[in-house]
Amino acid sequence: MKKKFSLRNKFLRRELWTGMLLLVVAALTLEATTLVQYYFAQKSITEIASRRAEDNLENAKVDIMNILNQVETAIRNDIWMVRACLPNRDTIWKVTEHVVSENPAVVGSTVALVPGYYKDRKLFSPYSFRDTETGEIIHKTLAYEEYDYPSKQWFIEGLKHEDGFWSEPYLDVGGGDIMMTTFSMPVRDYEGTIAAVITADISLGWLKSVFDDLVIYPEAFSMLFSREGKLMVSPVESLVMHNTIHEVSKQFTDTAAMKVFTEAVMSGKSGNLKVHGEKSFSHVYFAPIERTGWSMSIVIPNDQIMGDIKKHNRMVLLFQLIGLMMLLLILLSAHRNQKKYKKLSENEERLEQELEIAKGIQMSMIPKTFPPFSERNDIDLAAMIVPAKEVGGDLYDFFIKDEHLYFCIGDVSGKGVPASLVMAMTKSLFRAVSSHEKSPRHIVNVMNESFTEMNEQNYFMTFFCGVLDLANGHLRYCNAGHDTPLILAESIKKLPVVSNLPLGVIQDYDYQEQDTNLIYDDALFLYTDGVTEAENVDHKMFGENRMGAILHTRRSPQDHLKAIYDSVEEFVGGAPQSDDLTMLFIHFTNEALKNPSQWRLVLHNDIGQIDRLTEFINMIAQKIELDPDLAQSINLALEEAVMNVISYAYPEGTEGEIKVDASARKNTIRFTISDTGQEFDPTAIPEVDTSLGLEDRQIGGLGIHLVRKIMDRVSYQRLEDKNILTLTKTIRENNGS
Repeated sequence: MKKKFSLRNKFLRRELWTGMLLLVVAALTLEATTLVQYYFAQKSITEIASRRAEDNLENAKVDIMNILNQVETAIRNDIWMVRACLPNRDTIWKVTEHVVSENPAVVGSTVALVPGYYKDRKLFSPYSFRDTETGEIIHKTLAYEEYDYPSKQWFIEGLKHEDGFWSEPYLDVGGGDIMMTTFSMPVRDYEGTIAAVITADISLGWLKSVFDDLVIYPEAFSMLFSREGKLMVSPVESLVMHNTIHEVSKQFTDTAAMKVFTEAVMSGKSGNLKVHGEKSFSHVYFAPIERTGWSMSIVIPNDQIMGDIKKHNRMVLLFQLIGLMMLLLILLSAHRNQKKYKKLSENEERLEQELEIAKGIQMSMIPKTFPPFSERNDIDLAAMIVPAKEVGGDLYDFFIKDEHLYFCIGDVSGKGVPASLVMAMTKSLFRAVSSHEKSPRHIVNVMNESFTEMNEQNYFMTFFCGVLDLANGHLRYCNAGHDTPLILAESIKKLPVVSNLPLGVIQDYDYQEQDTNLIYDDALFLYTDGVTEAENVDHKMFGENRMGAILHTRRSPQDHLKAIYDSVEEFVGGAPQSDDLTMLFIHFTNEALKNPSQWRLVLHNDIGQIDRLTEFINMIAQKIELDPDLAQSINLALEEAVMNVISYAYPEGTEGEIKVDASARKNTIRFTISDTGQEFDPTAIPEVDTSLGLEDRQIGGLGIHLVRKIMDRVSYQRLEDKNILTLTKTIRENNGS
């Protein structure tokens, strides 16, 4: 009996010790699991908080840059108005009022004249500003001795910076009477002399509202520093514009970390670091705002990030005393957390996949097979687009219709998904409009109307549209604020363009069309500012000179683009791509125009085209070394003949072409003038009897009479609904050779 009892007790003790051992093992396992979970949760939450802080900084920067870009664009767009108003200074008030009324972010604007520009007034500076309570626009002048605007930073630096200057924040006593920062640009008169500085003021109160949204934890706070380190935005308003970053740094005990922070902010860098305090530490995130020299930061105490997880850990430790059931709860909690983190990861992966799909869709919308017209021998081209992000806002397009090459290139303001949507809309719009329009001016006008009607987000787009006649090299084009293309001929030169306004700026804007002629082996190079404004780590830009140096060496279109892209990549080095990069190279290879003794000029039925006719004849005269007097006589005869076509061939209000073909032989030069207008034979007009008095002569006929006297042979025929007038002149005898 004792033996049984002893065995039973021994068994119970063994079970007890086994249970205790299992409990100890379970407790140790549970504790180890808890510690491991706490470590990874802490790491993940810190990473999530870091991403949130960095995303908030990026969003704030985007919001600020959107406003700054709008302000800068408004000032740049209104410079021409100031220039036009300079002769009548009393109208300059309307410019400053326009800047304030059309731009809600702008609280004030002035046009400050260079002292002494007006001989009768040493200072002149009309100022318009918005009343903060009523919203009414009030006018005053800053041209008084106490204000002394010539000594203001915005005036002094505004004169120096052609691209504009953002001033240090200041209290504008005597002007807007609020804390503000000012963007200023110089204004040159029509003589090229700097006459004034035009400005736009932004209230620091607006900036504070942006930074209030950055705070993602109750005890976190944000700050904004100027280029000189002044505190522009702070949770303590009394410190604004009174403290600097150096004084703020002294408030922290971790002097080494704050020294790194101060140096990074003042040098315009971005990043994050830990600043240790007496009991804990804080995470400090910072990033610059380009062009302004400002830097923003968010300070988040680590306890704020870890507060929830610490509470959770204490609760776990408490419930561990209860027993093994806590193990299940912890496992369930770990499972829930794992699901949450997995979902976050899946969402991020799905977003990357969607952006990759969007990139593929966007790239599928533009031509990307090169050479695109391998069956043709009159044109060769290549194009390239490299978005700065997964998707971008640049575009190019081209197609051939009725033996005309239609092409375009554009750059949407902004980057990323919104810009890509605008790009897709514009590309589709170009195809739709150009399918039934031949004039680049009409194409751009229609696109601008559609763009402005749908432009609720205030995007704009620089755009260049061209139509090249592949039979004769006649190029018609219209520019909407885009970078000037280059012509590669005997030398590299800029295509003469009228800038016009970008698409989406002003509705009902009437764009101006231009034209020129390409000859065999001429090339046209179009690009976006992502090429010339590509920056390296030292913030130096690639520039037009480097691009032009590469274009000097003739290559195939694809090799040209590859050479420029490789050069940009080498120049930029490790710096991130800041803007979309797009290029389009068009090589005109129509060998029918290769003969240097044959030339063609295409004109419109517009009297303003006569100057191009004169340039055309002077070019031919120079190539065949024609006597200047004879060249002048031939020019006079051609002017009379072409003016006759301009005046009478086409009905009033309709547009038509006039082709002038010239060929030089050993002893003669021949001009053929053709049009598709109404049938008219000028040679059928009777000879004018110049022996009669003016009152006895019939009206008309003097023009063809002059042509007959100058040219040796004049003939007319009507072929295939075309008027063809041929003028021939013997030249070698007259040249004395």
